[in-house]
Amino acid sequence: TGIFVEKPDNVVAIAGKDVLFVAKVDSTNLPRKPVMKWMKGKWMDLGSKAGKHLQFKETYDRNTKIYTFEMKMVKVVPGDAGGYRCEVTAKDKCDSCTFEISEKPTDILSAFKRKKPVEEKEQIDVWELLKNAHPSEYEKIAFEYGITDLRGMLKRLKKMKAVEPKVSDAFLKRLESAYSVDKGKKITLSVELVDPNAEVKWLKNGQEIKPSAKYIMETNGNIRMLTINKCNLADDAAYECVVGTEKSFTEVFVKEPPVTITKLLDDYHVVVGERVEFEVEVSEEGAHVMWLVDQELVRDDKAKYRFKKDGKRHWLIINEATLDDIAMYHVYTNGGHTKGELEVEEKELEVLQSIADLTVKSAEQAVFKCEVSDEKVTGKWFKDGVEVQPSDRVKISHIGRIHRLMIDDVKPEDAGDYTFVPDGYALSLSAKLNFLGERLNHDPPKIHLDVSGNMVSQNTIIVVAGNKLRLDVEITGEPAPTVVEVTKYRKKNLNEGMNLSCSFVIEGAEREDEGNYNITVTNPAGEDKANIFIKIVDVPDPPEKVKCTSVGEDCATVIWEPPAFDGGAPIKGYLMERKKKGSSRWTKLNFDVYEQTTYEAKRMIEGVLYEMRVFAVNGIGISQPSLNSKPFMPIAPTSEPTRLQVHDVTDTTCTLKWLAPEKIGAGGLDGYIVEFCKEGETEWKPANTDLIEKQSFVVRNLPTGEKMNFRVIAVNVAGRSPPALLGQPVTVREIMEYPKIRLPRELRTKYIKMVGEKINLVIPFQGKPRPVAKWLKDGEPVDVKKVGTCSTNVDTILFIRSAEREHSGKYTLVLQIENMEDKADIQIRVVEKPGPPIGVTVTDVWGFNAALEWKPPKDDGNCEITGYTIQKADKKTKEWFTVYEHNRRTNCTVSDLVMGNEYMFRVYSENLCGLSEEPCISKNTAFIPKTGIKAATYTEKDMSCSPKFTTPLVDRSVIAGYSTAISCAVRGFPKPKIIWMKNNMILGEDPKYLMMNNQGVLTLNIRKPGMFDGGKYSCRALGSNANASSHFVGYKQPHLPTHQLQQLIHENFRFICVQLQFYRIYG
Repeated sequence: TGIFVEKPDNVVAIAGKDVLFVAKVDSTNLPRKPVMKWMKGKWMDLGSKAGKHLQFKETYDRNTKIYTFEMKMVKVVPGDAGGYRCEVTAKDKCDSCTFEISEKPTDILSAFKRKKPVEEKEQIDVWELLKNAHPSEYEKIAFEYGITDLRGMLKRLKKMKAVEPKVSDAFLKRLESAYSVDKGKKITLSVELVDPNAEVKWLKNGQEIKPSAKYIMETNGNIRMLTINKCNLADDAAYECVVGTEKSFTEVFVKEPPVTITKLLDDYHVVVGERVEFEVEVSEEGAHVMWLVDQELVRDDKAKYRFKKDGKRHWLIINEATLDDIAMYHVYTNGGHTKGELEVEEKELEVLQSIADLTVKSAEQAVFKCEVSDEKVTGKWFKDGVEVQPSDRVKISHIGRIHRLMIDDVKPEDAGDYTFVPDGYALSLSAKLNFLGERLNHDPPKIHLDVSGNMVSQNTIIVVAGNKLRLDVEITGEPAPTVVEVTKYRKKNLNEGMNLSCSFVIEGAEREDEGNYNITVTNPAGEDKANIFIKIVDVPDPPEKVKCTSVGEDCATVIWEPPAFDGGAPIKGYLMERKKKGSSRWTKLNFDVYEQTTYEAKRMIEGVLYEMRVFAVNGIGISQPSLNSKPFMPIAPTSEPTRLQVHDVTDTTCTLKWLAPEKIGAGGLDGYIVEFCKEGETEWKPANTDLIEKQSFVVRNLPTGEKMNFRVIAVNVAGRSPPALLGQPVTVREIMEYPKIRLPRELRTKYIKMVGEKINLVIPFQGKPRPVAKWLKDGEPVDVKKVGTCSTNVDTILFIRSAEREHSGKYTLVLQIENMEDKADIQIRVVEKPGPPIGVTVTDVWGFNAALEWKPPKDDGNCEITGYTIQKADKKTKEWFTVYEHNRRTNCTVSDLVMGNEYMFRVYSENLCGLSEEPCISKNTAFIPKTGIKAATYTEKDMSCSPKFTTPLVDRSVIAGYSTAISCAVRGFPKPKIIWMKNNMILGEDPKYLMMNNQGVLTLNIRKPGMFDGGKYSCRALGSNANASSHFVGYKQPHLPTHQLQQLIHENFRFICVQLQFYRIYG
């Protein structure tokens, strides 16, 4: 059965050291807890030897359902060496394995000592010896072969011996040995009683069952029934039906229904470090679920995986995914299987906000800020390639995803190039700090625009929709100028700043904010104007019209249309996701941007419904997902049909045959299409309008004499398969084939059958067009009333239900096609046993010999006489003895006859069917005279005597169950015929009675008499002149006092022993 997961290994042990043996058993498919037995040799159970030297341990893992059995041998001694066996049983399942312990010598010199050669003894099976031995010899055999556990030996021997069914006084029909029922169903246990009024008790595991809604007890005449409703695992137990002192036992096994998977696994596409939760839902709560990674069992002892259960839902959790976790994850139950794929990509750092150039005045604060996608990433700040160290004036902060460098009281030496470098990534962010000093001269107003970080062209600023735009405008001039803002659409926030600066702010930019903005500053010395174009960019709209155009075995081709609005920035490409229908988990198909609008999704599971959606990507970001595509299923067309061949061709038809495709797939097979075209043409025409399911087809209405090409295509849900083509064109013309009979080898010689047997001859033939078959017997048509015939396109049958001698003869099969024909002759001979020989005569007598002659029988049984069997008989005893068998000649010489006896002879004839029914007895006899002795003349005394019983039958009483015998003696000549009767009824060939006649002593043995064997027994001797009879009356189960019964057994003890010995010998 192979239920061992791990078996004990052979061990070379050192005396005085400990040895540990471990065996593991998988109980997933076992009906109940397994039981382990550790044995030495074939019979010694080590469980009874547990103690300081032998220690046993058993553990159970609930998650893997694996039992671990250990046997520890403390301080091994030389006597522990030998062969061992561990045997595990669980109800009707059993498995065993063997292992050995060999001793390693502790003294190295002992390994080099010469050892006397040990003669190999022939292996004797002790149990076969015990099964065939008398119980009185058990102790002697056990002592001879070293068996010390006599009680265990007798228990095992009792199980091995067949036990005769015990007749019950209470039950006519007992409970079955075991019952099986599905969980949630009901089962009925029934017994049939002898007494319809008897009271019945039902027990479960030894406890009486009371009637309830679950347990219903019914009575119908002498039938008692127990019905168990809505069986559960608690009803898996042993049940008894008790009537008085008798019991009937059975076991009920409750089978759990297969656990199916109601929610399949989803595919995951994650980056390194993300959390993965595979979830599956099954049909039963508390069901056993097995997780496998690439067909390897996932165990909970690994810190990487964590398992979680909640009712019918099961999870496999990976807290931080790594590249090593890329695999196909499987879930198995006893009634289902699902799988999901995990793909892990390297994590890329995304810059959400870069640092910008700054222009600050003396004693002001400069703040560089950037934002990255991973809040765990740290980094370093550099100024002109030198790492910036924090101080009282320079502060570095990291809060979440935002990194800041703040410089208070800016000085001229702080100007330069500043760079932020994230740790662990080949990425750097750079910006410039410009120092603006004070001017002493009075100037007209001047607007200093610093939009280098967001400019794509002169005086153009790009703002991402939804973001905040803040433009710090530096204004110089003496005296301080007045600032005015004019916009094309509407006023925006304008904050006049100190030190001749102002800020231009747009909170939450929208597409309507795009346009030209004019800024004008004036002072008494003049005015200055600046023109700014603000461009609002956004993520694009979702792609449109996503649909699946074609599917394959594990792939699908998806197309879509670009979004209607690109967000103000060119579309860089697209990202695709897929999910199984009914699932909420989307799996990414690509991390790099895909530029085309046609994508082939791969690594899909055939037969599973999927949905797809697409994201558009531009320089700003990722769009919202498109609408889900219609569900589609990866299904591949079948492979081409195989072994296409032409079966038959006529003037207007062609019959094709083929086999199913080698690969069909989840789409199944709907049918076939047959197409044809003329040689040299390319237009194929269908031969059938509807799909055909059979693997053969007759193409009709073909032009005679044309060469045609044929092909067959398999069709399923996914479409048409590649065509199966014939190797060469077929000429549409009737092929004339001469008729030819394929006569089987056994019919080429004489076909012999015995009278009464059935004759059924099947003879194949060939020819085109279809030949006409005719049967003749001895040149004449067969009589259809006596012989049946039947013909098909390829063979003909001759059938005779019951053969007779008159059916013998020469049968001729004639096969005709127009003026062509073929013939075959079959010789059928119906035989039977021959008649007796004719005229057996003793022709000569000399010495102790006699010569016999006879003539062959008139009826030889329709076959050759193969020999004769000769028998002789003394005229006194008239008992026949065979002298010769298979004698080929019609004469013989019988030797070794006894002097003074007169012999008669008889002869049987023999052929293929056997000996003749009747012999032929010799007309005269052969008398062997006594030589050298003058025969005295005397009158022969008449020894005949009427049958007379010299010792009659005697009435007696016997004990029920003990075999007995009754005897009497009779004399008479000739030997009388003996008839035994019971209650004046002749005892026939009943095996219960054994009748013996030894020199006139008549014995009737009665095997194990029962309550119906009491009665009047009589013995009758029938002679040729008179008859005699004797009888006795036997009684069943006498009512004797206990002391008289014991005295009766003591007096007949020797007789009972003899009868038991007689029964053991003769059965």
